[in-house]
Amino acid sequence: MKHILKKKIIIPLLVGVVFISTTAFKNDFFEIAKQIEIFTTLFKELNMNYVDETNPGDLMDTAIKSMLSDLDPYTNFMNEQDVEAARINNTGDYTGIGARIKTKKDKLVVIEPYKDYPADKAGLKAGDEIIKVGNISIADYDDNAGELLKGAPDSSIEVTYNRQGKTQTATIKRAEVEIKAVPHFSMINNKTGYIVLSQFSRKAHAETNYALRDLKAQGAENIILDLRGNPGGLVNEAIKIVNLFVPKGQLVVTTKSKVKKYNRTYITPSDPIDANIPLVVLIDGSSASASEIVSGALQDLDRAVIVGSRSFGKGLVQRPKALTYGTQVKITISRYYTPSGRCIQALDYWNRNEKGEAIKVKQENYNAFKTKNGRQVFDGGGVFPDVQIGNHKISPITTAIVNNDLVFDFSTNYYYNHTIDDINNLKLTDKDFLDFKNYLKENNFSFETETEKALKKAFETSKKEELNDNIENDYNTLITNLNASKTSVIDENKDYLIDLLTQDIVKRYVYREGLYEYLEEHDSEIKKATEILSNTSTYQGYLK
Repeated sequence: MKHILKKKIIIPLLVGVVFISTTAFKNDFFEIAKQIEIFTTLFKELNMNYVDETNPGDLMDTAIKSMLSDLDPYTNFMNEQDVEAARINNTGDYTGIGARIKTKKDKLVVIEPYKDYPADKAGLKAGDEIIKVGNISIADYDDNAGELLKGAPDSSIEVTYNRQGKTQTATIKRAEVEIKAVPHFSMINNKTGYIVLSQFSRKAHAETNYALRDLKAQGAENIILDLRGNPGGLVNEAIKIVNLFVPKGQLVVTTKSKVKKYNRTYITPSDPIDANIPLVVLIDGSSASASEIVSGALQDLDRAVIVGSRSFGKGLVQRPKALTYGTQVKITISRYYTPSGRCIQALDYWNRNEKGEAIKVKQENYNAFKTKNGRQVFDGGGVFPDVQIGNHKISPITTAIVNNDLVFDFSTNYYYNHTIDDINNLKLTDKDFLDFKNYLKENNFSFETETEKALKKAFETSKKEELNDNIENDYNTLITNLNASKTSVIDENKDYLIDLLTQDIVKRYVYREGLYEYLEEHDSEIKKATEILSNTSTYQGYLK
């Protein structure tokens, strides 16, 4: 009887514990299941009954992208092609023609042929517009046309392309392509080694490790690590790269999430290559994610002087989750925090403005933190360098110029109209910049500012209200003044645009490898880093 009574008491208690601990999960699960059922029913009825023919795949693609757009730009659905692109990005290996390609509606544009790879050997150059692969016209191809260039090693394809208004053909033999995480390292002078780390792929640590050891063997007593333009990648690689310069057992980064298993603390796992060698890290506005983990950790630990301009400000971590039919979803799972405890995320995607745009964290809302030596650093807006150089305030107009490939296209024309005997003597002049501005006009570059949109909307409203006779002259004057203001903004961004043009033009003549050699001689950030490292007291002064 006592046994039965005990059983009657214990079992309800256990059920109660299970119920309490799983209620939240059940509520979430029920809500998810409910919404899936609603959507499935709607999707079925829509496709079966809509008046015109529908494409279920296109509708679903739109639905998924619209849903994810309300979260953040890093939570993405990945189809099979996207999954393969991510694999290439993480491993740096694929089989193809060995060139960076941009897919457009009716052509494939060669952005950069890799030196001594198949596309380069076949004579393709940046700016070439591939219009046919074999017998397949790019304009008539519905899927991702870039996939046509991939294939088995040693297999051949014929491509038809336009170059400066002339149509040509080339036969290209595909090969294994290796994209290096460290595309360049060298001695800048007899004491200073220079390492370019362009991405955090699975090879990032191994290649940086090799470069560091090689430079030390050549006599390097100082190191410059260049993370400019590095968009990030694998977190584990970032931890191991910090570990090259930091002792074993040191906190590098922590991640925090609503899902407990994603709460992680990353500690350096090994002994370093050199925990004392003076180190300068170069960053810019395109240094993001894993680049910010490395630069932020080395700054917080007072292990390196950070030189350049404020980094991108991505303090979020993503993880891919496998779905069906070879697809994936990449989900933001956590925020990361540097050793001082700061999160450098610059945009708030969860408290948007009236237009649905992410809000930039205001400087007055930044929080102060302390480095290992007690120096003050801040969260909320990327990693701020210890020595600020080249802090170009990029305007939306300048961004539009770059995104419309006008820098790229001007560089292509420059290459075919200028002979340069020694690329190290290249220095773009005021006349070159004037030519560039004229090129913008000739190609009908126009950028409608938010101000123009608001004025146009107000003017259209005035027409409806029959008030436009009184304000039309004022409206036209404002538009004229705005256009003049846009021209002045381009002038204000002259140095930034000249830098972009110079780098793109240099690559046309001497490839990316030659660009790094050019930068070693001409780049202001590298010169400043070398200057800091040449004086021990100056270097130490930044870290105290």
